Amino acid sequence: MAGYVGDVAIAYDRDLGHVLFEQYASDIARRTAGKPVRDVLEVASGTGIVTRQLRNVLPGDAQLTAIDISDSMMEVARTKFLPHEQVTFQVANAVALPFDDRAFDTVVCQFGVMFFDKDKAFQETHRVLRQGGRYLFSVWDSRDYNPYASLTFEVMKQFFPSDPPRFLESTVSSFEIDPVKERLIRAGFEQISISVQRRIYDIPDIRAFARGLIFSPIINEIRERGEVDPDDIVEALVKIFIGEYGSNPTRFPMQAILFETEKP
Repeated sequence: MAGYVGDVAIAYDRDLGHVLFEQYASDIARRTAGKPVRDVLEVASGTGIVTRQLRNVLPGDAQLTAIDISDSMMEVARTKFLPHEQVTFQVANAVALPFDDRAFDTVVCQFGVMFFDKDKAFQETHRVLRQGGRYLFSVWDSRDYNPYASLTFEVMKQFFPSDPPRFLESTVSSFEIDPVKERLIRAGFEQISISVQRRIYDIPDIRAFARGLIFSPIINEIRERGEVDPDDIVEALVKIFIGEYGSNPTRFPMQAILFETEKP
């Protein structure tokens, strides 16, 4: 995401990364390494949460390339790797991949598909995959199953009743399975497997989590309005999270949809 720059990228990694993404990252990395791989591309790699998990489980001689459109995010990611680890970071766009045809045997994307043109991205992924290559990606399920989005939006409406910031709504915008499946088929993919992944997280520091949500790219929308102290929104969000899901720790539900498919 282009909106993840500077302190936003750092807060995202520190306050949200281990809660929202770590378990899912471990799962998608394990699935990626479940079959022989030589050249892996991770799209929308962000601060390297999935990248780190992939490098941990991939064979030592496997080449891993991680791309994102935000260099600020990748600056955080680079700090997680030693020079000898075979990870190449590159600023690039998912809808215009700067790679040769059939360059990779696996492409991975965790929670990025919601933010770009799926038809173009799927076509580009299909192009850079070798015959028999695999494409694994996940999206968040609807707001009904992800209160990090639904409750944050409710709090936003309290502070901005006429025009609430909507960034987190976009993160749960790709939950309808059939349209995604049809786009994959049009792009040329076959053997599509879809699974719903529900998790319950223990969040020991719910205030840090709430702050991470508010100091995501949604902070840019808040600052543009200039009417409310973001810390007041954080406190309101903490209150509603604890009211719904308790504290010490907060037991928080999340749900994602994982797609696994192949290029014939």
